Amino acid sequence: MMQMETKVHTHDFSLPSSLNASSPPERRGLRRDQVKMMVLDRVTGNVMHDRFIQIEKYFDSGDILVLNNSRTIPAILKGTWLRNGEVIGTNLEVRLARKKNDSEWEVLIVATNVQSGDCIKFSESLEANVIGEVFNSPLKMIQFNLRGKDFYDEIYSMGEPIRYEYIHHPWKLDYYQTVFASQPGSVEMPSAGRAFSWELLLKLKQKGVKLVFLQLHTGLSYLLDDEFAHSPEEHFEEYSIRQEDMEAIVKAKDLGAKVIAAGTTVVRALETAASNSTTQGWTNLYITSDYELQIVDGIITGFHEPKASHLDMLAAFVDENKLVEAYNIAIEQKYLWHEFGDINLIISMKEGRGE
Repeated sequence: MMQMETKVHTHDFSLPSSLNASSPPERRGLRRDQVKMMVLDRVTGNVMHDRFIQIEKYFDSGDILVLNNSRTIPAILKGTWLRNGEVIGTNLEVRLARKKNDSEWEVLIVATNVQSGDCIKFSESLEANVIGEVFNSPLKMIQFNLRGKDFYDEIYSMGEPIRYEYIHHPWKLDYYQTVFASQPGSVEMPSAGRAFSWELLLKLKQKGVKLVFLQLHTGLSYLLDDEFAHSPEEHFEEYSIRQEDMEAIVKAKDLGAKVIAAGTTVVRALETAASNSTTQGWTNLYITSDYELQIVDGIITGFHEPKASHLDMLAAFVDENKLVEAYNIAIEQKYLWHEFGDINLIISMKEGRGE
C-alpha cells in the first residue's frame, strides 16, 4: 500500500449555511443534470459558469470519462442491544463504516459502554455480535449472522442512508444513487457522479468520449466526534478496475487524450492502481498539492466543506491560491455545497473550448 508523508492543510473558509444543499435537485424543480457547474482552468485559474448538462463541451473525442459505479447501501441500522440475553437498550443506532469480509464490518455504534460479546438484534432474521474494537478509533468490529445477498436483502428492507446535519429530511435511498450505480457497497454516496443522466452519458458517447466504470466502495467519513477526524491515510477503501479498462486508459493517455475522473473516489482508485500496478485492492492514498498525478487530467467534483481533505486532493490539480479564489467566487455566485449541490469541473482548457 502506497504511503505518503502526512501533510495537513487547513483550507478554512466561511461557508454560509444557506449554501448547504439540503434537498435533491429533483425536489427543487431541477433535473439532476441541470445543476450549476463552475469550470476551473487548471493552468490559469480562470473560472467559467455553466450548467452540468453542457459538460460535453469540455470533452474531446477520444477522451475517457471514468465513473464509480458503486451503489449506496442503507448504512444506518437500528436494533435491540443485548448482553447475556438481557436487553440493555432499544433503537440502538449502528452505522456501517467498512466491510472487512463477507460477515464482518467495522461500524460506528452511537452509544457508550458497548462491549465485546454484546449482541445487536436488528430483525427476526438479522443480528450481529460485537467481536472487538478498532485500534485508535471509536469504531467497533461486529460479525453478522447473514452474508451476501441475504445480508443485503435484509438491510435494504430496514436500513436508512447516511445523512448529515445539513439534510433536514429523511430522503429515500433512491436519491442517494447515481443512475449507473450497480455494485452495492458504498456507505456514503459517490456523489460526483450524481448529476449524470442517461441522456447526458449518451451525448458524451456520441461525441466519441469513452466511458469506463470502476468500483470504489466509500467508507464512513465522519465519526460524530471531531477528536477522531481521520486523514485519508487512515481511511482504507476497497477498489476494483477491470484490467482491460486500465489498459485502455493508459493507451488513451499515450495518444494524447484526457482522462477525466468523476469524483475523488475515482482519482484515488486510478492513482493507486497506477502507483501499485494493481487493479484491485485497498487504497489509503492521500493526495495533496505535492502529489504528481500520473493518470488523471481533470476532475468532476462537488464543492467541499472547509478543512475537508478532499480540498487537499484538488490542490494537486490546481494551485492552492487559485483554488481558494475559485471557491470565493463560488460562494459569491451562490453555488450549492454537498451531495445534492452543484458541480465543479477542474480541467485544462483549450483555447475556444467551452465557448
